[in-house]
Amino acid sequence: MRKILLALPLVALAAPASAQDAPDPARLKATVEKLVSFGTRHTLSSPDDPKRGIGAARKWFGGQLTKISDECGGCIQVANISQEFTNQRAPDGVRVVDVLGFQKGRDPNRVVIIQGHIDSRVTDIMNSTSDAPGANDDASGVAVVLEAARILSKQKFDATIIYAALSGEEQGLFGGRLLAQTAKERGWNVTAVLNNDIVGNTIGQNGVRVADRVRVFSEGIRASEDLKQQMQRRADGGEDDGPSRALAKAIDGVADKLPDGLDVFVDRRPDRFGRGGDHEPFLQLGYPAVRFTVGAENYTQQHQDLRTENGIEYGDTVDKMDFPYLAKVAAINVATIKRLADAPAAPEGVWMEGAVSTDTTVHWNEVPGAVGYRIHWRRNDKQDWTDHKDVPAGTTELKLKDLIVDDNFVGVSSLAKDGSESIVSFAGRKHS
Repeated sequence: MRKILLALPLVALAAPASAQDAPDPARLKATVEKLVSFGTRHTLSSPDDPKRGIGAARKWFGGQLTKISDECGGCIQVANISQEFTNQRAPDGVRVVDVLGFQKGRDPNRVVIIQGHIDSRVTDIMNSTSDAPGANDDASGVAVVLEAARILSKQKFDATIIYAALSGEEQGLFGGRLLAQTAKERGWNVTAVLNNDIVGNTIGQNGVRVADRVRVFSEGIRASEDLKQQMQRRADGGEDDGPSRALAKAIDGVADKLPDGLDVFVDRRPDRFGRGGDHEPFLQLGYPAVRFTVGAENYTQQHQDLRTENGIEYGDTVDKMDFPYLAKVAAINVATIKRLADAPAAPEGVWMEGAVSTDTTVHWNEVPGAVGYRIHWRRNDKQDWTDHKDVPAGTTELKLKDLIVDDNFVGVSSLAKDGSESIVSFAGRKHS
């Protein structure tokens, strides 16, 4: 399998954003309608036709990122990465192209990724010619990515933000695999991956409207850990506090502070039951990654030929979407990125001691750029952190008096000067 990895330059940023910036439902709708207008965006459709197929859609997305970059003085560098993939859903092979926008931060090697997949499909996964609107699956996610770029490009951050439209999700998570592999090869320090996939409808299969919440899926036991590491996590009680679960909990906290926002349903699975998405290749490589998906899916509007049967309209079309809802999903993404891209990296080397003692001592490694650390704890029968104590930079351990280690979980996050906080790193035993 021959792989092409194009140069990925990173450039300077523009001025801070106005506090008035917010995701625009009309702009999100226009993006979805434009992506639908390409007829089909099937991974095996034409890469070269200027008007129809995945190639035209990818070119348009890259052009939109370039326009946003022009408005911020060249703050986003657009680049493609590509690789040939072959499997049962691409038996003759297909060149998968991910279109990326890089907004350089003060630390060019630490990245926050927001992504959606640009490809679409109908009932027959191999049908690359029929109209496949893919409005909600997943033009909605790509629209969130573009809207985030428009808003965040007006501000400067510590971390580099990557805006990604992935290809080949429906054929085998090809685009996610490509970007995750690129992150590993480039040695990026990935703070978070926010995968937006099916994020724009509020009427479920049963006709019930769910417009007040969005599901955020995250793994517990880590896909990247071997059996020994998993057993260590089990012994420490850290099943609910791996990096991706910590990311989901952070997103929940961010959403709680937004006016007129959505409730984040922290769904304690890597993805929907028996299903998958483009965040999973990142999980396999050990990166914190989550999936945003609507609170109520409608399966007559996913992976369907356009038709009407027994009075039911099948197909993933624009008219089935709720754009004010999509704007709220975008707002959570934007606020999460602002927090994590402004914060230092999450602490590493976090461990604690306190067996047969009435006190617990937690240790961690210093984080470059951190002005302080927040030590969190909670009783073992709670899911969310209930207490914390802040300490200044230069501190790498803290004794928590009268906190019995058997009955409490502990974690550490790093803090920026403006109060931005990283995700929380769980403290287990020290392992050699």
